[in-house]
Amino acid sequence: MGDDNVGVMSFTEVPPSPGPGRSRLLARARLTRLFAVPAYLVVGRGRIAVTLQSSLCALVVLFLVLVSVFPLAGDLGPFFVGATLTLAAGFVVALVPWSRISPWALLPVPLLDTFAVALMRLSDPTGGFGILLFVPAVWLSVFFGLTGYLLAVLLLPGAILTTSALAGQPFTYATLVLPLMLVLISTIGILMARRIGVQQLLFERQTRTMGRTLRRAQRQEELLAEVLDTVDFGVIRIAADGTTTITNEAHARLQRSARTADLSSGDRHGVFAADGVTPLPREQIPFARAARGEVFDNQIVWFGTQGARRRALSITARRTLAADGSDTGAVVVSRDVTSELTALRARDSLVSSVSHELRTPLTSIIGYLELAVDDPRIPGPARENLVVAERNASRLLEIVSDILTASSRSEMSADMTISQQDIDLADLVRAAGESWRPAAAERAIHIDLGQVAAAPAYADPLRMRQVVDNLLSNAVKYNRDGGVVTLRTQSDGLVTSLLVSDTGIGLSDESLDRLFERFFRAGDSARSGTGLGLAISRELVRAHGGDISVRSTIGIGTTFTVDLPATAESMDGRATVSNEGARGGWDMP
Repeated sequence: MGDDNVGVMSFTEVPPSPGPGRSRLLARARLTRLFAVPAYLVVGRGRIAVTLQSSLCALVVLFLVLVSVFPLAGDLGPFFVGATLTLAAGFVVALVPWSRISPWALLPVPLLDTFAVALMRLSDPTGGFGILLFVPAVWLSVFFGLTGYLLAVLLLPGAILTTSALAGQPFTYATLVLPLMLVLISTIGILMARRIGVQQLLFERQTRTMGRTLRRAQRQEELLAEVLDTVDFGVIRIAADGTTTITNEAHARLQRSARTADLSSGDRHGVFAADGVTPLPREQIPFARAARGEVFDNQIVWFGTQGARRRALSITARRTLAADGSDTGAVVVSRDVTSELTALRARDSLVSSVSHELRTPLTSIIGYLELAVDDPRIPGPARENLVVAERNASRLLEIVSDILTASSRSEMSADMTISQQDIDLADLVRAAGESWRPAAAERAIHIDLGQVAAAPAYADPLRMRQVVDNLLSNAVKYNRDGGVVTLRTQSDGLVTSLLVSDTGIGLSDESLDRLFERFFRAGDSARSGTGLGLAISRELVRAHGGDISVRSTIGIGTTFTVDLPATAESMDGRATVSNEGARGGWDMP
C-alpha cells in the first residue's frame, strides 16, 4: 500500500519552484552560452582562419605595391611594421593546427591584425588603411559571439580615433564615418552569426530526425521483408510503370516450380486456365493483367500439360493507392493450390463413381417396388409399407442424382437439362407448401401461404419444384419449434419473385459467404444434410436465367429470394435477371 501511494504521488505532485540557487545556475548557463564560441567555429575553424587571414594579407600586399609606386607622405616605418605583422600572422595561421587546440586560441589573431592596421594608419591616417579593419570586425563579431562583438565595437573604433589623434588629424564628421561603419559591420556580423547558429541548430535537429526516420524505415523494411519471407504464399508488388519493387522468397519459389513444370511439359508456353485444358493467352496471364491495372480474385492458372508434373497457382491482384488517390501499382498474391485441386478432383471422381454405382441398383429396387405396389394380391398393410419404402427409395435416388450433378466436371455449374415453359409459380408454391405441412406440423411450425399470389414465370416446373422443396426443407429444418415459414410471390411482368422466410436460428456472416458452396453444411450435424441442396438450387435458378439471394440475422431468421423471368420474351431481353429490380418491390421484414 505504501508503494502504491508513492507511485501516485510521483505522478500527481506539483514540481517545486526553482529556488535562488537554481535560478543563479540557470542565469550562469545562459550567460555562458551567450559568450560562448559558436558551434560552427568548432568544426573547420582552421580553414576559416586561413581564408580570413589570407584575404587580409592579400589586401596588405596590394597596399605594399601601391606604396612602392606612390610613396606615402608620412613615416613609412610604422606602415612596414604593421604590414610585416599582418603577413607574419598569415604564416602562423597557415602553419598552426587549429583543429587540435581551443577555438579561443584564434582570438589573438584578429587582435594582432587590429594593432597592425593601427600602425599602418599612423604612417598616413588619410591613406585609407582603416578599411582593412573590416576583416577583424567580421572575424570578431561573427566567430566569437558576444565577446568578439564587444571587442570589435570597442577596439576598432578606438584604434581609428586613437591613430587619428596621434597623427594630429583634425576632428571632423568624416572622422566618425569609419568607426560608425565598423560598428555597423560588427552589428550586422553578430546578427548574421546568430541567425546562422539558429539555422545550423535547426539543420542538425532535422538531420537527426531524418536519421531516426531513415533508421526506422530501414527497420520496418527489414521487418516487412522478414515477415514476407516467412509466409508460404508469394507476394509481389508491381509499380505503376510495370516494374517489380517488392517480392518475397515464396514467390520466387513458386515461380521456379511453375517454370519447372512448364519446361517439363516440352512447351515453353504451357499455361492453362482453371480447367487445366484451355490454353491461356499471354495477355490473360495474371501478372500481365495486374500490370494493365486489372483487379481479380483467385484466378487459377495451371503450368504444364497433361501427363507432366503440373503446378496450379491461385492468384489475386489488388491495386494500391497513394494518399491523394492516385494509382501507385498493384500487389499480386499467389498460392500453390495444386494439392487442393488434385484432392477436389479426386473427391469428385470418387463421389461420381460411387453415386453412379448406386444409381443402377436403386432404379431396379424402385421398379420392383412399383410392381409390388401394383400387385392386387398384396394385402393393404403391406402395400402401405411398400409405398413408404418406394417413397424413400425415390428420395434416395434423388440424392444420388444430386450428388452426380454436383460432381460433374464439365464446368463449375450444374450439368442438367431444363425444359422451360409458361407456368403459374403460385400453383407450384402452394403445392409444395401443402406437401411440407405434415412435416412442419410435427414441430408445430406454421407454413403461411396467405401471401402467395398469381405470378407467371417462364420455368421448368419439375426443376422449380426441386428448388422450392430445397428452400422449404431448410426453412423447416432450421426453424424453431412453433415458428413460422412465410411464402410470397409477386411479378412485375418482367421478373417474377419468390420469397421464402423463416423465424429460425439465422446464419452468421461466415456461413452466408459460403452458403452456396457445394458440400458446405451450416448448423449442427444433426440437422445438416449433404450440403448440396442450396448449391444445386442456385445453379438451377441461374440455368433459368434468374438468380437467388439470401439475407439472414442471427436469432431472427433467414430470407431467400428467387428471381425468375416472367416470360420467354423477358428472358431473351435480359441475360440475367436483376436482383435489385425484384427486391425493390418487397417489404422486407
